[in-house]
Amino acid sequence: MFEVTAAPRQRALDAEPAREPSAYQALVAEIGQDGAAEVRSVFWSETCARLQLFRTLALAQHRPRITREAHSLKSAAGTFGYVRLAALALRLEKSADKLGEPAFRDLLDRMDTAFDAGRAQEPQE
Repeated sequence: MFEVTAAPRQRALDAEPAREPSAYQALVAEIGQDGAAEVRSVFWSETCARLQLFRTLALAQHRPRITREAHSLKSAAGTFGYVRLAALALRLEKSADKLGEPAFRDLLDRMDTAFDAGRAQEPQE
């Protein structure tokens, strides 16, 4: 038998949990509490900057860069357990070459929301 993977529908992405709590704990186990907190702080800062960058890039002129930035965001979000943001970044990475402006802006709005939801689920230290 073989497995077929279908592209997730919009509702399926929105149904993804915003954050997988065990991802951060795994990072703490690997590099310690202080190191994990420091790296997470960098992730938050870089993600905010990257999400703002997307809004400044003209889709028609910057599709390759948008694809690269989405790939980087997908990887970082996955590392920190931001499941919904990683899934949306993957969608942007795979579709940047064919998205229209309204769909691009909608995807950016959903990525902002996913990031905010993930941060809201972070444990308070």
